[in-house]
This record gives sequence, C-alpha cells and structure tokens, in this order.
Amino acid sequence: MSKLNISFACWNYDRTRALMDGTVSVDGINLNYLNLPVEETFFRMARFQEFDVCEMSLSSYCVSLNKPERPFVALPIFPSRFFRHSCIYVNANSGIKEPKELIGKRIASPEYQMTAPVWIRGILQDHYGVPVDAQPYLFGGEEETGRIEKMKLELPPNIKVSPIGEHQTLSQMLADGELDALYTARAPSSFLKGDGKVKRLFENYPEVERNYFRETGIFPIMHVVVMRREVYEANRWIAQSLTKAFIEAQRLTYQDLRETAALKAMLPWLNAHVEETEREFGSDWWPFGLDKNVKVLETFTRYHFEQGLSKQKRKPQELFAPEALEAFKI
Repeated sequence: MSKLNISFACWNYDRTRALMDGTVSVDGINLNYLNLPVEETFFRMARFQEFDVCEMSLSSYCVSLNKPERPFVALPIFPSRFFRHSCIYVNANSGIKEPKELIGKRIASPEYQMTAPVWIRGILQDHYGVPVDAQPYLFGGEEETGRIEKMKLELPPNIKVSPIGEHQTLSQMLADGELDALYTARAPSSFLKGDGKVKRLFENYPEVERNYFRETGIFPIMHVVVMRREVYEANRWIAQSLTKAFIEAQRLTYQDLRETAALKAMLPWLNAHVEETEREFGSDWWPFGLDKNVKVLETFTRYHFEQGLSKQKRKPQELFAPEALEAFKI
C-alpha cells in the first residue's frame, strides 16, 4: 500500500530536523519537508493554503477559527516558544524608561495579530498595568514597505489599528523618532546597527524573563503545527501519525543536547546551560501535548479574546484535533 504524500512547511529547527533529514519517519506518510522562513510559511498558508501541514503563528491560527469554515486543524506541537520581554524596542529619546510610560505613546507592530505582540500586550497589561487599548497601534513592514495584515481582522471599537505610510518602514520610523516603541518578533535593523538610537525597554531581559517564568510558570508558545482541514478530514489518522513523529524528533534533540562525549551544538558551555535549564524548567522544558500546556494556552486564548482577535474565549482543548490528544496504552 502506497504512503500518503504530505507537504510540510517549517523552518529548520533542531526539534524538527530529524523529520527534515529523514532520521524519523512518519507512519503511513511520505513527508515533503519545505525548509522556509516563518514569514513566508505564514503568509503562503494564511493567504493561499499552499501546504498540507505547516507551522503557523498561534495567533493566526486562533484568528482562523473565527471563520465559518475553520480552514485549519492544529496539533499540540509547538515548534517555537519565546519569552518576549526582550522584544519591546523603544526610541532612546522617547523618554520611556519603564512599562507604564508606554501608555499613550506611538506604538507599532508588523501586524496587530502577530503572536509576539499578543503576548507582549497581554504581559504588559497583566503585570505592568498597561491597558491594551491605552493608545492606537500602527502596523506595517519592519524592514520592507507594503506589509499588510495576513488575515482580515474585525476588531472592537475600543481598539484602533491603522497602517503606516506606503513608503515607510517600522525600523526606520523607530530610529527617527516617528515611533516611540515597537513590539516585534525580529530585532529591527535600527537596533542591530548599535548606534544607540534604538534600545530594549528591558535591557536586563534574561533576569526579567526568568522572574516572569518563576512567577507564572509560563514559557510562551509562539507557533503551532496545523493541517489543512480537508486533508485532515480525508485522513484523520494523520493527526496521530504526525504527533508521534514530532515527539520522537524532539526526543532525539533532547538526547543530543544532553550528550557529553562531544558537543552537538557550537556552544562551549552547552552542558552547563542544559543543566541550568533543567533546574529551572524540569527535564521536559519544551513540552508538547495539551496537559503540560493548559496554563500557557489558557493565558494566550484569554489575551487573544481581550485584544479583540477572537470572537469568544476558547478552551485549550478546542484548538486541537482530538486524535492528537490521546494515545493507546498497553
């Protein structure tokens, strides 16, 4: 019996590399792994549904659930997690020294519905008293002109979002003082330039993020793996096959990171970093599945609803294919 041919778009991550190089196979599936940067994958899937399976912005996936056809179905597999305190950039002359000074300022993101800004706005509201609707937001290309929201948004009247000019970029606007702050996933080139015009709000972000985790237990999820609904509905067994394969690929990555005979990654104190991470997070510091991620998903779906991006507050289990949430036991 021939295997099902499935296209899978995902970046080149250590936790998925065994799927890309064929070390891990997927039961019943020939996986065509397309190694693409996240912005390209997200745009092509959200706009044109080009892939059978792909990594997707968690926020974009939740926005898609507002549509009657609900075009995607997710697996409880999270290719990207990231603490985002480090991703609030401010103009050095804006006068912003602490989070509350963001209120009423000129703030932008590449897209309002991006997962990173959803987390940033939620964290600022919950932990620093910065209301989500304290000011309007701008959006547009960070480094290139012409970027638009990938998905049509229907926001409540208290949240105002508008595009920047057709010849402007967020990175340059931030450096020039036309923006006070930028919430984004990628460090803007105006920050990387290192001339001091743009800086991080939390310059001691490792300490801030570590304290946030100790307080909340949350390691923010950024991306999820989704299947096109018609592919899933025609072959519902693929949800479990894919989930098993992702878990095995991640297991091999954990094994590599713990190797002591020779370093598998070019970090001189990799073993010390792994030991420190395990002391802080436990042995499974990047958990897949629903059970270990209920709190982080509950928090994100609340933020998504409060920020006008979801029409209703969703329960975490509603996000995923049921076949991927249970497995047989002997």
